[in-house]
Amino acid sequence: MNDRLYIFDTTLRDGEQVPGCQLNTVEKIQVAKALEQLGVDVIEAGFPDFNSVIEISKAVTWPVICALTRAVEHDIDVAFEALKYAKHKRIHTGIGTSDEHIQFKFNSTREKILEQAVAATKYAKRYVDDVEFYCEDAGRTDNEYLAQVVEAVIKAGATVVNIPDTTGYCLPQEYYEKIKYLKEHVDGIDKAIISTHCHNDLGLATANTFSGVMAGARQVEVTVNGIGERAGNTSLEEIAMILKCHKTLEIETNVNTTKIYPISRMVSSLMNMPVQPNKAIVGRNAFAHSSGIHQDGVLKNVHTYEIIDPKDVGIDDNSIVLTARSGRAALKHRLHVNGVDVSDEKKINNIYEKFLVLADQKKDVTDADIMMLAGADTAEAHAVKLDFLQVTTGKGVKSVASIGLDISGQKFEAAASGNGPVDAAIKALKKIIMKQMTLKEFTIQAISKGSDDVGKVHMQVEYNGSLYYGFGANTDIVTASVEAYIDCINKFKKADE
Repeated sequence: MNDRLYIFDTTLRDGEQVPGCQLNTVEKIQVAKALEQLGVDVIEAGFPDFNSVIEISKAVTWPVICALTRAVEHDIDVAFEALKYAKHKRIHTGIGTSDEHIQFKFNSTREKILEQAVAATKYAKRYVDDVEFYCEDAGRTDNEYLAQVVEAVIKAGATVVNIPDTTGYCLPQEYYEKIKYLKEHVDGIDKAIISTHCHNDLGLATANTFSGVMAGARQVEVTVNGIGERAGNTSLEEIAMILKCHKTLEIETNVNTTKIYPISRMVSSLMNMPVQPNKAIVGRNAFAHSSGIHQDGVLKNVHTYEIIDPKDVGIDDNSIVLTARSGRAALKHRLHVNGVDVSDEKKINNIYEKFLVLADQKKDVTDADIMMLAGADTAEAHAVKLDFLQVTTGKGVKSVASIGLDISGQKFEAAASGNGPVDAAIKALKKIIMKQMTLKEFTIQAISKGSDDVGKVHMQVEYNGSLYYGFGANTDIVTASVEAYIDCINKFKKADE
């Protein structure tokens, strides 16, 4: 019988800690349901003070719903309350165990941290049978002391013990030896599952996670597309496909790998977090071959340069190409392939109308384009909407922009000049809005390749002491920039209400 590896997904907790990637409750439920269909065993739904944890608990059936807490009684109380509707519930509590955390973060001692770890575990165990304990910064924790903590929390009732490489510091062999040390030196280690949680600061998250699995860890904490704080977390899709490709390891997961690509696209779209083209498994170029020698080999036999069948991860290599002549059925099919199911006829009609406009502007419409259209459809409900934008610019000509806005049904117009078309357009916009806003970050990214392709703009605007993230996409980059700024405005207007 093959070994079972449990997949613990933290896209909705660690993944959502990326600046600008926050989801609303409806979007989180959408991702949680997709994770359930994917076959993950545990969904870390977030910090327990979020209402979304309650709603996610109601929305999914068989995965364990996990809430993260500090080793503090009040946090654990709130976690249990948030999990009251979960069919299978887990409290994930813990504390830093490295000398760096003990000395500088807690101003404490090893002995006191050990006492707090045991107390938190026992307190959580009063509420639920399934308690996971995390030893934060275990990657830099002395192995002997780490083993003492792990042994103590298992005796206190922990069913899973998480060994995070919080800073992404460990080398694969070092992390392997750490897990192996625990397996060999902790009394009662067979009573709990050892879990990995690796960060990608040095690009070693997947390597470290897999090393931990080879040393005996049987739960991996991962995110879709590897998103997460700083450089991100271990990619769910990479671990799942490593095990699928290397069947001789005889380690199984419950992941339906054909669902990987659709959920990758869904998370990328909802979080406005583009997947890098050369990303393993789900990147645009993951199954592309440009070298003549490679192309020749693949044409003769696909296995010469491909170890993964694209269909195994849900990529339809016989894609229906979308053009201006495509109908709603073709559009719905491509949305479905990309993880977006639209049953509301009004919504599909809105997306289709935008699709026809875009298809007239481009030779072909890509999956990235239609995902942008599906996301842009949500802007229809915004209080502030762009009516029109006209810009005059060029070499030796001062840029001038005229703009029209619809604000809750009322029409406003303004014009301004600026240092370039984007500056002029935003200055005109500010004349109407009349709020003290500061642009902190401005990023332009091409979705695909070609002069007629859609460009994405991400903005960070400071207003009234808070930061707001906005997103816009259009074949015209000035329009995309204005839409991103308007997106920020709609977010702080909503916060003001």
